[in-house]
Amino acid sequence: MVGSRRVIKPRLHLHAMGLQLILYYQLPASFWQSRVAKRVSMTARFHHSLLAMTISLLVTGCAINAPEPAPAPPVSVAAAPNDETMVDEPKVYGQFQTDTLYALLTAEIAGQRNRFDIALRNYLEQAVRTRDAGIIERAMEISEFLGAHQHAMDMALLWTEVQPDNPEALRAAALQLARAGQHDDAMHMMEQVLLLQDDTHFDLLALTALQADSTTRTSMLENLQSLLQRYPGNAQLSFAAALLLQEEQRSEEAIALLDEHTRDNGTAASIMLQSRLHAELGAPDKAIEVLQTGVRKFPNDSRMRLLLARMLVNSGDHQAAITHFRELARQNPDDDEVRLALALVELEDGDTEAAIGELQGLLETDPTHGAAAYHLGAAHEQAGQWDAAISTWQSIGAGEEYLPSRLRIIRLLVERQRMAELTNMMHSERARHPQLAPELFLLEIEALINVDPQLAMQRANQALEQLQYDSRLLYTRAMLADRLGNPAGLETDLRLIIQREPENAMALNALGYTLADRNEQLDEALQLVEKAHDLMPEDPAIMDSLGWVHYRLGNLERAEQLLREAFAAFPDAEVGAHLGEVLWQRGKHREARAIWDQAADQAEDTSMIDATRKRLEAD
Repeated sequence: MVGSRRVIKPRLHLHAMGLQLILYYQLPASFWQSRVAKRVSMTARFHHSLLAMTISLLVTGCAINAPEPAPAPPVSVAAAPNDETMVDEPKVYGQFQTDTLYALLTAEIAGQRNRFDIALRNYLEQAVRTRDAGIIERAMEISEFLGAHQHAMDMALLWTEVQPDNPEALRAAALQLARAGQHDDAMHMMEQVLLLQDDTHFDLLALTALQADSTTRTSMLENLQSLLQRYPGNAQLSFAAALLLQEEQRSEEAIALLDEHTRDNGTAASIMLQSRLHAELGAPDKAIEVLQTGVRKFPNDSRMRLLLARMLVNSGDHQAAITHFRELARQNPDDDEVRLALALVELEDGDTEAAIGELQGLLETDPTHGAAAYHLGAAHEQAGQWDAAISTWQSIGAGEEYLPSRLRIIRLLVERQRMAELTNMMHSERARHPQLAPELFLLEIEALINVDPQLAMQRANQALEQLQYDSRLLYTRAMLADRLGNPAGLETDLRLIIQREPENAMALNALGYTLADRNEQLDEALQLVEKAHDLMPEDPAIMDSLGWVHYRLGNLERAEQLLREAFAAFPDAEVGAHLGEVLWQRGKHREARAIWDQAADQAEDTSMIDATRKRLEAD
């Protein structure tokens, strides 16, 4: 048989949320149009002052090309406060001459008109010329926004020259140096911030080093451990060191370090890292315990609570997970993803009523939420509300959930034996979405194959009459022909695919395997499967076919080698039956029986193994 096992489908996994840190500030999409970036030094008030000064100079007859323009009156411009900077001391800019003001105003106008080259050039020139901290900072930020990393580092270092005791300048220089791979210099800069007793970012330096080589990470780790001896209670240092230890596969040392230095002052990030380390060491219960303690300490930290909820889901404790998801939904009422996750866990736990209520609420807020509609249909189906499920899925008109929702409708109608309704609905769907007609035909055929293969064949013929050539439909019809005992139809469709698509590995493999299984045209079979193997050398189904061809040709040693590789990668019933047969023919009867037993233990259908054993053991 040439069945669907020739195509190995990937499995989907729900991964727990990993610890994520943002390395650099992300400025708005339009740096000049938006004035909400935290550290933009030339604010609206500065723009207004520049414009007013320029207009005044123009009115009084000053020209840009005047040989010796009279210096403008000293201008002291303070940064306008916003929601994020009101607690900071206002910035005071230096006294600028007329040509500097013109250059800066030109830069701002150029930036607004997308002439970023002019804006950057003017700011860099004026930063070096004036050595004004505000202009230097602005030049650094523009450089970073435009991806001019060398200019950004040059400006950050210039800022530290101008203001050597400014923690913000030192932090910026440290991060720019780390980005450039100068980790020792970056550590030195950040240590100056530590000496000034200001906020450090050793965690960000450690994150940049994660991409470096082991020698660089080890050097930074030694520096951090040295600083920890002088500042044993610094949670930032211990967290950064633990990150590097984790990357060096020294998870137990990382846990011990965090336990020692952050027992009483652990941050949310360090607690999440501890939990992740325990999980990596195969102690999920301890990982959950650490997070439970952390959530009690930081009850409003949504990241930690979400990580805990997901770990609880993975552990099977759905009730505890639901409790935390509900608290997350209360804390974040506008977060649709949290509400969706809550509904899914409720559905998994069997509380369909609660899940339906949550999903209906989501759709009231956002009627276009395809995922909510898809899972609401699943909840109705789980509750036995068939018509409500179908109606909900039919409300999905586009997007990623469209085809999966139609597959659920098709399967439900087939299971309920509502074939006339299925036929009418699919005809309507293909008329409304002609561009998806091949996919819709394939979904319907797939659902019908095991229930009514004759009807499935009718649909395949109908599809190919309407769409003429489609290799997926031809391949599906070939598999149906094989199931219905029509080997000529199988071979005809596969050869047509290969004629149109000479490098279609799936068709090459299927035809070659079919010929070998019939013990016919073995030279051609070998040629076909070898070509498929060249195209997809790691595919275990193709390895199995190639091994089976060699078995038919009498090349038992080569067949055993290939089939062992295939079975190791994909221990299904058919590969196991083949490998066992080759081992049996080589006189390895005990191992053959062991392989058959192993494959049968993992198979839903053992008929092929049973038939092979019966045939060989009877000889």
